Amino acid sequence: MNELVDTLQPLRWDEPKAAYDVVIVGGGGHGLATAYYLATRHGLTNVAVIEGDYIASGNTGRNTTIIRANYGIPEAIRFYEHSLEMYAALEDETGAAILHQTKGLIWLAHTEMALRAERARCLLNAACGAETVMVTPAEIKEMVPQIDLTGGGRYPVLGASHHLRAANARHDRVAWAFASGAMARGVHVIQHTPVTGLLRDGDRVVGVETVRGPIAAGIVLSATGGRVTALAAQAGVRLPVRTHPLHAFVTNNYAQGFEKIVSDTELFCYVSQTERGQMLIGAEFDAQPSYSRQSSFAALRSYSYKVSHLLPFLRNMRILRQWAGSCDISADFSPIMGFTGVDGFVVTTGWGTWGFKAIPAAGEGMAELIATGRTPELIAPFALDRFARDHVLADQGSTGTR
Repeated sequence: MNELVDTLQPLRWDEPKAAYDVVIVGGGGHGLATAYYLATRHGLTNVAVIEGDYIASGNTGRNTTIIRANYGIPEAIRFYEHSLEMYAALEDETGAAILHQTKGLIWLAHTEMALRAERARCLLNAACGAETVMVTPAEIKEMVPQIDLTGGGRYPVLGASHHLRAANARHDRVAWAFASGAMARGVHVIQHTPVTGLLRDGDRVVGVETVRGPIAAGIVLSATGGRVTALAAQAGVRLPVRTHPLHAFVTNNYAQGFEKIVSDTELFCYVSQTERGQMLIGAEFDAQPSYSRQSSFAALRSYSYKVSHLLPFLRNMRILRQWAGSCDISADFSPIMGFTGVDGFVVTTGWGTWGFKAIPAAGEGMAELIATGRTPELIAPFALDRFARDHVLADQGSTGTR
């Protein structure tokens, strides 16, 4: 904590003004990054980020911190590869320590069908500039000595893809780096101020209603995680999004030496080690839509059982805590960024199980869209109107989706 505070720019908490050029609803990573890039790339500082709780209290503070680009469609690979590169340079740009570590991600296959899928992933990734190669069971064992290649006699490991540049970073430090950088340039970050509605002037959105009163805005960006459909509905926008709980847990400390991120789309679980030595384990989102952020014993039992077949040492670890986040899943499992068809109202949503890894690239793209009125090429495929145009980006390219 002392290291983080020492590397932050001075924090300045302001009272809300009556009006701003841009109001961003949601003080998580995406909202704060957009505000930061509006200030640093475009000189727009008459901006407010409004958060109902404290910043990074939502999904940004409840995720499993994996940064990768090994997706299954070209549009997503290019976008996340850019975000991966931005993360690698983020400490130098912001001056804030985010504990970024390049680790590599091993994506296991237990069947011939899964092996074919991973080979196809490697070829497509290579064509789009993401470093991903196939590895044999012997090579997996060399990189992850703790793994049981027989899968407890039930899930034998036949091979894997290895995404070489996958990384981790501390989620709260990422959010605070963007927050302090934005605030130092004059952006207002307003905590503990729930947005209760949108202000309309005819068909145009002209601001937000909060528990502390109305705030006018030239542009309103919804960067909320959870309940985004309810906010958009007040602008007359129907989003093809459903919200599901997404679970994770951490164990007590394990001797440092688990160097890779291990993921498994057939068992729907993934494992990495935090900088403090804890084992961080995640799983798929709940099938039942819900706004709940409560985890459950059933979920804990399910993915503990599966992951311990692959990594038997976990059976001797103690679970310190478990949690769930609100996971906004779009109809094609890809994010939604940009204009909504309603003047003055734009969105960044549908981030599903892959929102943290997109924070820098999405914030940069949305800032450019807001500042210029034009959609950047990198985020253009993820526009909301792709559903009406029948140009969906179906990509279940995550351990947490099925």
